Amino acid sequence: MSKHHPAQCTLLAAVAALAVSFSVADERPGDHREREDHHGYVLDQRFHHNRYYPPRGFVVHALPRGFATIRWPGGEFFFSDGTWYSRSGPDFLVVAPPPGVTIAALPLGYTTVWLRGRPYYYADDVYYTQEPDGYAVVEAPSESDIVTTPPPGAGPRGGPPPQPAAGGAPGTGAEDFYIYPKDGQSDAQQGTDRYECHRWASTQTGFDPTQPAGGVPPQQASQKRADYRRAMSACLEARGYTVK
Repeated sequence: MSKHHPAQCTLLAAVAALAVSFSVADERPGDHREREDHHGYVLDQRFHHNRYYPPRGFVVHALPRGFATIRWPGGEFFFSDGTWYSRSGPDFLVVAPPPGVTIAALPLGYTTVWLRGRPYYYADDVYYTQEPDGYAVVEAPSESDIVTTPPPGAGPRGGPPPQPAAGGAPGTGAEDFYIYPKDGQSDAQQGTDRYECHRWASTQTGFDPTQPAGGVPPQQASQKRADYRRAMSACLEARGYTVK
């Protein structure tokens, strides 16, 4: 049996303790989303939503990857995973979006609630309703009037009936553009797929239905809208949806 000098034993014990501390640290990757105080994020537990968001007034130096730019008469907004930002000098400030501003697809992990039989979609203290050209921010209804149990006739998993896919606009036939999940995709997964397909279709065609006239010259709007709808259909069908 080997024997160690007391000084060597002390050194070995210190090295072992250091190795254990590194091991414990390595076992906790990505836990910043699980702690309310990390980076100032807070947990939204309303309606059992249970997701973390930066609070209003929170400042970031750079926007998250994959953000969407939303132009509105009152200014320019940036949207990412349920959080809204506006410019604040060289930085970006977390803000509450104005009622009426519209997004093409719901944020990830939204929660469906009901008001007088109509579905409302909730995330980060913001309520949305479905409109012909996407999902519009609305004034917060009274919580005493909201229920979380879907009424008879609601869609699967407590969600609404099959939804028109993003990409239409009033008078363009958006009413007959529906998606049906063939593989039992959850509401959250449907929202993810709609949003990601919208981003891809917009990039491919240059048409964004959340922008006035799709963000293209008026003389190109009709053709670009048709291109966008074809791209959306192809993307959604590839992800396991029937598109009509």
